[in-house]
Amino acid sequence: MTEFLDLETQDAVRMPWNVIPGTKQEAAQCVIPISAIYTPIKPLPESTPLLPYSPLRCRNCRSVLNPFSIVDFSTKIWICSFCLHRNHFPQHYHSISDDNLPAELFPHYTTIEYEPRNEIPTSQITPRVFFFVVDTCMIEEEIGFLRSGLSRVIGEIGGECFVGLITFGRYVCVHELGFFGRMNKVYVFNGGKDISKDQVLEQMGFFLKKPRPATGVVAGVRDGLSQESINRFLLPAADCEFALNLVLDELQKDPWPVPADQRAPRATGTALTIAAHLLGVCVPGSGARIMAFLGGPATEGPGSIVSKSLSEPIRSHKDLDKDAAPFFHKAVKLYEGLAKQLVHQGHVLDVFACALDQVGVAELKVAVEKTGGLVVLAESFGHSVFKDSLLRIFQSGENDLGLSSNGIFEVNFSKDIKIQGVLGPCASLEKKGPLCSDTTIGQGGTTAWKMCGLDKSTSLCLIFDIVKKETPDVIGQANDQFYFQFLTYYQHSNGQMRLRATTLSRRWVTGPGNVQDLIAGFDQEAAAVVMGRLVSFKMETEAEFDPIRWLDKTLIHLCSRFGDYQKDSPSSFVLSPRLSIIPQFVFNLRRSQFVQVFNNSPDETAYFRMVMNRENVANSVVMIQPSLISYAFNSGAEPALLDVASIAADRILLLDSYFTVVVFHGSTIAQWRKAGYQNEPEHKVFAQLLQAPLDDAEAIVKERFPVPRLVICDQHGSQARFLLAKLNPSATYNSDAPPMPGGDVLFTDDVSFEIFLDHLQRLAVQQ
Repeated sequence: MTEFLDLETQDAVRMPWNVIPGTKQEAAQCVIPISAIYTPIKPLPESTPLLPYSPLRCRNCRSVLNPFSIVDFSTKIWICSFCLHRNHFPQHYHSISDDNLPAELFPHYTTIEYEPRNEIPTSQITPRVFFFVVDTCMIEEEIGFLRSGLSRVIGEIGGECFVGLITFGRYVCVHELGFFGRMNKVYVFNGGKDISKDQVLEQMGFFLKKPRPATGVVAGVRDGLSQESINRFLLPAADCEFALNLVLDELQKDPWPVPADQRAPRATGTALTIAAHLLGVCVPGSGARIMAFLGGPATEGPGSIVSKSLSEPIRSHKDLDKDAAPFFHKAVKLYEGLAKQLVHQGHVLDVFACALDQVGVAELKVAVEKTGGLVVLAESFGHSVFKDSLLRIFQSGENDLGLSSNGIFEVNFSKDIKIQGVLGPCASLEKKGPLCSDTTIGQGGTTAWKMCGLDKSTSLCLIFDIVKKETPDVIGQANDQFYFQFLTYYQHSNGQMRLRATTLSRRWVTGPGNVQDLIAGFDQEAAAVVMGRLVSFKMETEAEFDPIRWLDKTLIHLCSRFGDYQKDSPSSFVLSPRLSIIPQFVFNLRRSQFVQVFNNSPDETAYFRMVMNRENVANSVVMIQPSLISYAFNSGAEPALLDVASIAADRILLLDSYFTVVVFHGSTIAQWRKAGYQNEPEHKVFAQLLQAPLDDAEAIVKERFPVPRLVICDQHGSQARFLLAKLNPSATYNSDAPPMPGGDVLFTDDVSFEIFLDHLQRLAVQQ
C-alpha cells in the first residue's frame, strides 16, 4: 500500500489496477473497471516548482510536454508520447541539453503546474463573489442561530470579495446593499412565479440611466452594464459589512401567515433562480458562489418538493421507488436547468440545509454536483456541524479548503484507451472525439469537463475502456506502456489562471501468465472507492437495480479470478495480501449508508453520496469502513477491529466514520468518570486516559470538511447506537456463546463478517 500512497503524493492519482490488462477481454475479466481517482488541485510536494511560463503543447493532439516525451537534443525536436508527432522546440528552449533540462522534463516532475506571468493583469482579476440566499421561514430561535453564524463569517470574508444578499419566504427579497447609506431598499418578487432574466433586468432597473443594447446577451460591464448598477447589489465586503450586519440584525421570521395545518410557503426554487440570473447579468465567468441557507422544504412555486398541507408527508425512498412523489421530477427538471445555466456562467451553488425535516437536497443534488458546490447537512443552524463548516470555508491558513474556480479538466491517453465517463463534481463540455468510448458512465461522451468550483480534496473518478482486441506477439519491449495525461486549467485563489499537468505511465500485460502481475499492482482501497461510487451511481440511474446482488457478484468473480484454490474446496481458498482486505471493504460497503437506504431520508442519502463522490480515496475509505482506535491503561492508542468484540468495560473507543466521530466509554470507565476520579491528583493517569481520545477526536474535527458530528457516549447509553451500528455483529442476541465479561452483544439479524467470508469462499471455488 505504501507505494500507492507515494504515487498519490507525487501525482494525486490512485488506480485500482496499476498494472493494466492489455486487451478488452482481459479488462472485462478483471471485474473492477480500469479506472483512476484523481484529485486535480491536491497540494504538490514543496520541492515541486511553479513554472512562470506557458506549457509547450503538441501541435497534433494538444498534450503537454512531459517526462515521457522522447527528446532529440541535437535537432531540438520532441516526440509526443501520445500521438508520436514530432514537434520543434521554440527559440527560448535553445539551450536545453542532457545536463540542462527544463523542469517539465525532470523524471520526478510527472505532475507540474504552470502560472504564466501577467496572463491576467492585477487590475483585471475578478474578485470572488459570495451571494447569500437566506431562508426566513423558520422559528425565531433558528433565525437567531443563522444570524450569529453569518455575522461570524462576514468578518472573515476578504475585504476585496464581493457580497450580495437575498432573503426569501413566500416572496423573494433582493437587498440593494449599495443604497444602504440612504435607506434600506429591497426588490420583491412573487415566489410563486417563474422569473426570467429579462424580468430581473427590467424590475431591478439596470437600464434606467442608459439604454439597453439592442442585440446580444447582457452580461457584465463589457456588455453594457455600468459598474455603478452592479454595485447596487454586489459590493466589496469592506464597503458593505456595516449594511450587511444591519440587515442581518433586523432579520425576522417571514411575516406571511401560516395556518396551523399547513407548512410555511417557501419559494426556494424562485430565490435560487433569481440569484443565478443576477450573477449571470452582473459577473459572468467570475468565481461566484451562491450560498443557500435552507431551513425547510420548498413548498411555493417552481422547485416545490411537497404541498403546503401537513397531511401530505414529504417523499421517502419508497415513494421514489414507486414513482409516487408527484413533485420530484418537476423539481429535478428545474434544478437541471439551473445547473446548466450556472455551468454556462461559471458559478457555483453551495447548500447549507439545517432542519429536522427534509429540505430538498435530493432534488438540488444535480445542481450542486454539476457546479462543484459544497453541501452541509445538519439538524439546526445552532449545531457545530453548520457553524464550524461555514467558518472553514472563509478561513485561511493550514486547514483552508483552497477554494478555486473556473476549472476545465481535459484528458489524453494512448490510442488503445478510451474514456467512458467521470463520476464526480463536474459537468460535460461535450467535446467529442476518438478518445470517447461508445459506453458512457456518469458525465460521458466527452474528453473535457467544466469544474466551476473545486478545492484541495475535490476528486474525480475516471472510468476507462481498453479497446485493444488482439493479443500482441511481443511483450516487454518499449511499447508495453499506456500513457495518461490529465490537464486542469483553473483560477487559483490568488486570481491568476494556472494549468496543472499530470502525466502517468502504467505498464500493460497480456497472456495467460499475467495474473500475478495484475495482483502485484492492485490497490484495494482505490478499488473499494470505485465500487462505492459505481454502486451509488447505478442505484440512482438504473431501475430495478439490486446493489447487494451486484456487489456480491462482483466480489465473487474477483475472488474466483484472482484467488488461489482447488476447485470445490473452500478450505483451500487463499487470497494474496494484495487482495485480502477487499472482502472486508465490500462487507462494510454493503452495510453502509450509501447502499442501505432504510432509515435514511432521500436528502440524507443524497448528501452522503455527494460527499463521497467528491472526496479523495483516504476520506472515502473512512466513509465505507470506519476506523476504530482503542485506549486502555496498559496500552496507548492502538487500532482495534471494527467488531463488537472490541468493546470492553475498561476501554475507551474512538470511532471515525467521517460524518460522525464517536468517543465511547466502557461501563467501568464511565462509572469512574461519573465518580470524578479524574479530578483527584492520585488518578492523574486516568485523567490522561480520558483526555487522549478527546484530543485525537478534536484533531480529526479540525481538519475535516464538512465538520463531523462529535458524539461522546457511554456503554449501554442511548447514543452508543452511533458506534454499535458500524460494528461487525460477531456476537448477537442469537449467539450461542455469552459475551466476554464487560463486553456487549448487538441486537441485529445481520450476518457477521465470518459468515459472509465463509459463503464467499464456498461460492468463489465453484466458479
